[in-house]
Amino acid sequence: MGRFSIPMKGFVLFCLWAVIAEAEYLKYKDPKQPMVTRIKDLMKRMTLEEKIGQMTQIERKVALPDVMKQYFIGSVLSGGGSVPAPKASAEDWINMVNEIQKGALSTRLGIPMIYGIDAVHGHNNVYNATIFPHNIGLGVTRDPDLVKRIGAATALEVRATGIPYAFAPCIAVCRDPRWGRCYESYSEDHNIVRTMTEIIPGLQGDLPANSRKGVPFVEGKLKVAACAKHFVGDGGTVKGIDENNTVTNSNGLFGIHMPAYYNSIIKGVSTVMVSYSSWNGEKMHANRDLVTGFLKDRLKFRGFVISDWQGIDRITSPPHANYTYSVQAGVSAGIDMIMVPENYKEFIDALTLLVKDNIIPMSRIDDAVKRILRVKFTMDLFENPLADLSLVNQLGSQEHRELAREAVRKSLVLLKNGKSTSQPLLPLPKKAPKILVAGTHADNLGYQCGGWTIEWQGVAGNDLTVGTTILSAIKKTVDPSTQVVYQQNPDASFVESNKFDYAIVVVGEVPYAEMMGDSSNLTISEPGPSTINNVCGAVKCVVVVVSGRPVVLEPYVEKIDAVVAAWLPGTEGQGVADVLFGDYGFTGKLARTWFKSVDQLPMNVGDRNYNPLFPFGFGLTTQAVKLN
Repeated sequence: MGRFSIPMKGFVLFCLWAVIAEAEYLKYKDPKQPMVTRIKDLMKRMTLEEKIGQMTQIERKVALPDVMKQYFIGSVLSGGGSVPAPKASAEDWINMVNEIQKGALSTRLGIPMIYGIDAVHGHNNVYNATIFPHNIGLGVTRDPDLVKRIGAATALEVRATGIPYAFAPCIAVCRDPRWGRCYESYSEDHNIVRTMTEIIPGLQGDLPANSRKGVPFVEGKLKVAACAKHFVGDGGTVKGIDENNTVTNSNGLFGIHMPAYYNSIIKGVSTVMVSYSSWNGEKMHANRDLVTGFLKDRLKFRGFVISDWQGIDRITSPPHANYTYSVQAGVSAGIDMIMVPENYKEFIDALTLLVKDNIIPMSRIDDAVKRILRVKFTMDLFENPLADLSLVNQLGSQEHRELAREAVRKSLVLLKNGKSTSQPLLPLPKKAPKILVAGTHADNLGYQCGGWTIEWQGVAGNDLTVGTTILSAIKKTVDPSTQVVYQQNPDASFVESNKFDYAIVVVGEVPYAEMMGDSSNLTISEPGPSTINNVCGAVKCVVVVVSGRPVVLEPYVEKIDAVVAAWLPGTEGQGVADVLFGDYGFTGKLARTWFKSVDQLPMNVGDRNYNPLFPFGFGLTTQAVKLN
């Protein structure tokens, strides 16, 4: 027996060591430890592979649990329209997110992934969610408390589906309505955009009084991490061409496009997304001076910087022409998390090689990972990585729909009311023998909601989600004795022969998003113009324009009795009827200049040659009518 004693002792000692190691106290898992201690403890345990995994964000379609485990993936997203199933329930979303999360938690260190989604006017990818007016309408309200409440409601609906991170708000300052993302911008005036950053504490919670500037903040399980985007100058591109070049001097960039970022960082925004666009020819995704030098070093931003979808690929022209260079340029510029989103192996391999060849220093990787972990620890993701069903009833709740309806009312702008001021048409009488409702947009929930609704480019029709069309709202609002006749595009003889008391014509743009919405003519979609001519030439009419920006109106204004800019109101069309019929007054003031002709563009308030159809700040008012 003696000759086995030493090996046996060694074996016993090995087993004891294994047990001790298993039970080792892990500081990073202890919520009582200061965050800086937890981050430091976790990072010293992480391999290069694990660190690069944290910097990688992939699309949910490729985020299989085995992929999460094998590549230590730090984040997953839903692209526009990327859902677990058509008309998926909150439970379906939670189950999907949790399955992906379990893959992340099964790794050696168990670092939870953070799931992000575009919730840009409510939780807009999700069936039955409340769809709020797009930002262009909210800017009209000039009501920071309203957008803060919208942020809080959106956070609850996003959390209801198990998701803790929203790619919102867009704080672009759209300087040319030809841009296909202009509806994502609150205003052409940076001061309005700055006030609307109040949506950030709505999404994330109010920053504690003793917070350090630039440190991210998320207040518990009812709130989400927000994302100020797109850094910087996305709304200033030449001719409004999406992802193009913003040509301006430093005063233009820092005086118009940058100010809302100051407010966002002061309010503790967790993340900042970089813009596809360039500034004076330099791609923002490769602009180290602005991303690291200004945003991180000068403004002291301590959250993480994320790329846009395939954003680093587009550093080169054509995109992806030299991917290794793109990875080097993007990460060196200061981007911490890369929205890959599908070719994750290629990204991981390229970045790994760049670090091993000492082209990207380890200090840059550590800075990125520290920032990502800071946000994850801040939002208690380590303590609460898995979602439960406790908030599912928040999705599309009546309270949130009432809030959206209020936002619609406040976002409407009355541009004309009567052919003479002494004979206003609005508010309309609820009691009338027979009224006409016409136009492509009167009974089309998808058109009402616009792009970034259920699908990336939006969807036409009434089957996309739950909501109230403007036609349905009119029918609910008028007196039961009033006959409502709906015809999408009636001819003039039909209108004349029917002896209508008045007509409501609802026309505008069809849905679009991003570059698909870039437009050089900005016209009302056909057959809108002929509907206006046929109806308004024969009967008193109000035209309600449903659009993501000002459109060409000058040729029709004379023959129209009243004009309402309704923007993209979302699911709660009842808010439009509330004001048309006088239950509430019109209060909205243009947050964008309404041009006469596209030849005038770009034209913004304060420009030397400022000659609009309706100026910035314009909006007629009406009083609520007690009985009508």
